[in-house]
Amino acid sequence: MTTWLKWIGTTTAASGALWVALNLPSSGWAFVLFTVSSVCWTTAGWRMREPSLVLLHSLFFAINIVGIYRWLLV
Repeated sequence: MTTWLKWIGTTTAASGALWVALNLPSSGWAFVLFTVSSVCWTTAGWRMREPSLVLLHSLFFAINIVGIYRWLLV
């Protein structure tokens, strides 16, 4: 399962980055993909006992929630 989490985390992060780079009117939705990626990588890091990965992606999760709020909700 950890392998799947890592691949989902990787593909959603790359897709979100491309979406933002294209600067489309819908680019704010990339933060949803980034949030999915953060959750996957935090979970994978927890399962692999990698505290630095858990911390990093937990912080990314919080930042992505701010992005969702600023780009999609207000």
